[in-house]
Amino acid sequence: MLNEREIESCYLGQFIPVHYHHNMLMDNNRMHSFKSAIDYVVKPGMKVLELGGGTGVLSWFAAAKADKVYCVEFNPDMVQQAQKFLAINPNGEKVEVIHADAFEYLPPEPVDVVICEMIHVAMLREKQVEVIESFKRRYAQKFGGPLPVFIPEAVLMAAQPLQQEYDFEGFYAPIVQFQETGVVHNNTVELAQPAIYAVVDFTQPNALSYAWQGKFVVERAGTVNAMRFVTKNILAVVQERATTIDWLNHYMTLPLAQPVQVRAGDVLQVSFAYRAGGSIPSLEASLQAAVVFEAEEVATVEAIPAFA
Repeated sequence: MLNEREIESCYLGQFIPVHYHHNMLMDNNRMHSFKSAIDYVVKPGMKVLELGGGTGVLSWFAAAKADKVYCVEFNPDMVQQAQKFLAINPNGEKVEVIHADAFEYLPPEPVDVVICEMIHVAMLREKQVEVIESFKRRYAQKFGGPLPVFIPEAVLMAAQPLQQEYDFEGFYAPIVQFQETGVVHNNTVELAQPAIYAVVDFTQPNALSYAWQGKFVVERAGTVNAMRFVTKNILAVVQERATTIDWLNHYMTLPLAQPVQVRAGDVLQVSFAYRAGGSIPSLEASLQAAVVFEAEEVATVEAIPAFA
């Protein structure tokens, strides 16, 4: 029988289905980025904690150098999966898989690094922000300072107005879409540059909700009928090279209830509000867009030959 938190987590939290974790193993971009960040941050002899361990792969990356890794997982099916996989991989014996709630668990000793990947686009659905904020408070009460290093260290979130095609073989359906990054999407037209609306720095206290109102200068005429949400995870800061190791989530495109016609030069105002870990429909319902400044229509003048 599931308790109240387990029931909620089936929809919005730590209780991610097994097949979803298997898909994450096949995401080369995610896997390579986290392996690189963990290899950079974790030093020999360190103690590491992972919150929301899933298959145990990120804990296993840490075990290559760490003396001890505590891997906390809430889903009992995933606990069994992680134990099975770690048993057949070298250094797997350095990882202790613990069936526990990340909102309640603390390690028996101070740790140097905390890995937590409960990340959905726009920090929706999963409980990354809430889990980390809870952990920091409880850890400080038990062990004092300093806090461990967090992977990821920070998250940048941005929004971008789009003209999105919603025709599916003649069937019109304005739906939520997830798009790969780094590829051209022929059915998507970017009407303005993205704007950052929130920065989450896990070394600092973070709010558990976001309310934003911002303006975009429209770059081309069209119909704003969707907003793209961009989530860039700063997994590690490589100070000696003045660079970062990043992981970019798939883009999430949400349809607007009221599309807006725009021309190049118009100023579009967009607003929305939602809570970290909240549902996608809650963000979608709050989305509003309107033109607050209309660009003057420039008459086209036929060029006159220089030697007429």
